[in-house]
Amino acid sequence: MRTIGIDLGVTGEHKAVIADEGGRFVSPVLKFKTEPQALVRLLAEAQRNTPDGQVQAVMEPTGMAWFPVAVFLIRQGVRVYLVNSQRVADLRRYFKKHAKSDRVDCRVLAKLPLVSNEELHPLQLASEVGLACQRGCKELDRLGKLHTAIQNRLIALDRFAWPGLESAVFAEPFSPAARWFREHWYHPGRVVHAGAEQIRQAWVQSGLDPQDAGHWADYLVSLAERVLALYGWEGAFLDYELLQAEVQREQALLDFVAAQRQSVQKTVHRLYRQLHPSRNLETIPGVGEDGAAAFASSIGNPQRFDSLRAHRGWSGMVPYSKQSAASQVEGLKLTQAGPRLIRKFAYLDAEVARLHDPQLAALYYDQMVNKGKHHRQAICACATHLLDRILLILREDRPYQLRDVDGTPVSKAQAQTIIAQRYTVPAEVRQRNNKRKRRQRAEQQAEKREEGKLRSRNGVVATPQASLVRGKP
Repeated sequence: MRTIGIDLGVTGEHKAVIADEGGRFVSPVLKFKTEPQALVRLLAEAQRNTPDGQVQAVMEPTGMAWFPVAVFLIRQGVRVYLVNSQRVADLRRYFKKHAKSDRVDCRVLAKLPLVSNEELHPLQLASEVGLACQRGCKELDRLGKLHTAIQNRLIALDRFAWPGLESAVFAEPFSPAARWFREHWYHPGRVVHAGAEQIRQAWVQSGLDPQDAGHWADYLVSLAERVLALYGWEGAFLDYELLQAEVQREQALLDFVAAQRQSVQKTVHRLYRQLHPSRNLETIPGVGEDGAAAFASSIGNPQRFDSLRAHRGWSGMVPYSKQSAASQVEGLKLTQAGPRLIRKFAYLDAEVARLHDPQLAALYYDQMVNKGKHHRQAICACATHLLDRILLILREDRPYQLRDVDGTPVSKAQAQTIIAQRYTVPAEVRQRNNKRKRRQRAEQQAEKREEGKLRSRNGVVATPQASLVRGKP
């Protein structure tokens, strides 16, 4: 079988090199574009003088440039491998430590099946519904981030233009009253001149919130007087007219993004229900429709993972490992090798699931109480187990059954009782394991090491008796 190593170009031509089953290159570097004729010529060149005509192709996921090339080759019966860019970079440094070029990348990709064949898995393309749902989930996530960024920007404007607005007037910064205030009364001078009664009447006439009688207007006028005392009536350093125009634009953009996000969410939910009609993923505690759509579209065919371990590795929710002889380093960071949305929803859903699933609650309790992990580490451990459940539900397409730690099926009410009685983490454990306490312990240990080094440099050896005299164990 011959292997085509393809180095994809986003704007320029692609580069390819062909190797035989022994890793010997049988072609120079070939240049081609994403055109059917060029791909047919490349495939014919790879199949030339081969008895069986079998060909495989290896490429990196460069943007979406890989997609049309992969689709064409798979339609021609070619086995395609989409490999991790970091793995290619590592192998390139081994072959050519001081060189980086398209030619080197092609040759490295062509040799990869010989070096790491057991780690390569054939590319399985999602259906048109699956791909559309997957892209919709990414768009939904992007719009959610933009929505949060605009909200944060508005809050930041309020905090410097109206110091104390959150605590003195609007506890909820995006309530109807707060949004109306930004739209019409952002200038403190206009607020003071109008007075509380006029503002209250204008608010009631707007009809935006019939339950709100506008009692906050008195506090707003009082705050406006303090703001003017701070910045001055003359407005030499802050133009509130321009600030009000700015917050009006930001709020209009916020409304637009919210409407677009709602529209995309409806599309994603429709595609997800086509992809996973039974919606059994949503029977897992903590997994909502948005997360289920991301899991179903990204995982695709659940049979493509030959083990739960392979699925965990694909997700990137497993830590790096470092082991030698009898020693093993723990507490390493996550590989983060898989789709970012999978890690996001696995973490968020695990945060909820451990409050409802006794088995995950027991795992979280063990990580926090017995192993001394902090909250995020414990949730990441729960997330990997949640991903196991998601894969099994997709494989078997059945509703999820809550179970006790011994495997006994339980109801939702029984599960809550079990968690409350057995797996509630004490407050002192949370304080002991939080980030501040862990940092303090690390600093104390570092100080002790430095003191030991200093004593060694000064020729002072601490004896057990001397330690006991100082009151140390």
